[in-house]
Amino acid sequence: MVSSLWPSRGSERIYVGLLLVCLFYILLSSPILRHAESIVKPAWRTPRISAIGDSSDLGIDETVTGETTSSSDLGDDVEENTSASFGVDFREEQGELLSVPTVADLNESRMGMVGPYISAIMDPKDTHFDRLQCPRPIKERYKMLRPKESLPFNVQQPRKRYFFALNLYECAYVLPRLLGSIIEAMRFLGPEDCVLSIVGGRSDDGTTEILAALQDAIEALNVTYYFRTSDIDPLKGGNDRVTELAKLRNLALAPLTTQRDKYARDSAIIFLNDVSICTDDILELIYQRRHQRADMVCAMDWNNNGDTFYDSWIGRSMNGDMFVEVPQSGSFEFSHNLFWNDRTARSHIDEKLPLQVFACWNGAVVFKAEPLLSHSIKFRAAYKDECYTGEPTLFCKDLWTLGYGRIAIIPSVNVGYNDEQSRNTKSKHGYASANIQQAEHDMGLSTEIEWKTSPPQLVKCQPDWTHSSWAPWDDAVGEHVPFDWSRSGYFNAKKPFDKELEFESDGKEYGVDARG
Repeated sequence: MVSSLWPSRGSERIYVGLLLVCLFYILLSSPILRHAESIVKPAWRTPRISAIGDSSDLGIDETVTGETTSSSDLGDDVEENTSASFGVDFREEQGELLSVPTVADLNESRMGMVGPYISAIMDPKDTHFDRLQCPRPIKERYKMLRPKESLPFNVQQPRKRYFFALNLYECAYVLPRLLGSIIEAMRFLGPEDCVLSIVGGRSDDGTTEILAALQDAIEALNVTYYFRTSDIDPLKGGNDRVTELAKLRNLALAPLTTQRDKYARDSAIIFLNDVSICTDDILELIYQRRHQRADMVCAMDWNNNGDTFYDSWIGRSMNGDMFVEVPQSGSFEFSHNLFWNDRTARSHIDEKLPLQVFACWNGAVVFKAEPLLSHSIKFRAAYKDECYTGEPTLFCKDLWTLGYGRIAIIPSVNVGYNDEQSRNTKSKHGYASANIQQAEHDMGLSTEIEWKTSPPQLVKCQPDWTHSSWAPWDDAVGEHVPFDWSRSGYFNAKKPFDKELEFESDGKEYGVDARG
């Protein structure tokens, strides 16, 4: 009777077979196998030119599964998920300006030098380059920025929360520090939540080759990576610099603006110049934007080893004036005197406390994606009859117009444009982590911003360094007539009527046709 309860020998084989199939499926779906794959997968390989050279779209066409491996301990308790790939063409009206690096674009001799750069970028402990040394971020402070919980392996990915955008040209010297800090920030934030979009081109120092070779290593982190090149040259004679820079910035943002369903409205856009920046600088900007409920926050960038504020043409304070005094002569003799006519702002700068401004950029910014996703705001040049100014100033101006006027400077974050400049800048103005400790803990100062809801009625118009005036902050609202500034004479644009006038010294007689 007991023996009749057991299945026959043939049934046993069926049951055992089904059991093995189930065990095999469980093993394939488990994080154990994925962890094993991440161990044996190399961190860097020669770039797959065939994948890079597919010009049919500007996205990554394959999904890479693997766990983040970092020699730092920033992301030690973040479980990685598969990164969603974006195989979408986002060229739109600017598509002809972008291209995908091909074998012909990547210089063979320069490709031979990329190895140490990739190693340094991916490993914060690498000492091959004499780059800026950075402190470890305060993990507890930035814990709120990380994913609240890890999703099961087979659950659909949520919308991306962090979008890093850069325009990089001839800056290989700063890539180990700049990109190394970005990589560590993404490891901490959760790589599967991050997108890295870089537009380069025209570089002869290896920048293009390094950025192309990074693809495999970044994909292995589960970060979505876009790298494309453009021939746009803002400094080319006859070009309007602001118009061309606006185009480049919009191209870097294109993966977001043309795939809006992939991003949450409150996603953070981290737009960085070619600066030497630390991971705690990046995280502090992201933190302050969220903590202050700001629409946009900016660092402070410096020149002359931290003695001179760099982005003086762009910034405008809440009294409408520039951050530094520039007399009609165009002299920079007062460039050290920041916020000379705004005592409250100056005290915040001295105490490293956040302060509201009308406009800023300063080498590193974080702004929320909502104005781009919901209102299609873009970087642009000035409209007809609008004050000629930089594209970041106009971007902030458009934010105010749409009701996003919570724009602030975070003086605890200070950067320079190479490792030596940033090293001396931080020696003079402090590292972000040290400034936070001193202001918030040692001195017990409040970092809360008392937001003003209205912009200044008048804003300084400074089209160049020798012509200044005051204009209504909304001098072009409602007009929006595009204008070609390439013959304005500002910066590297042609001067009006240049090479069009005939003069007496040219040997021609009045009223006589030169053709005889």
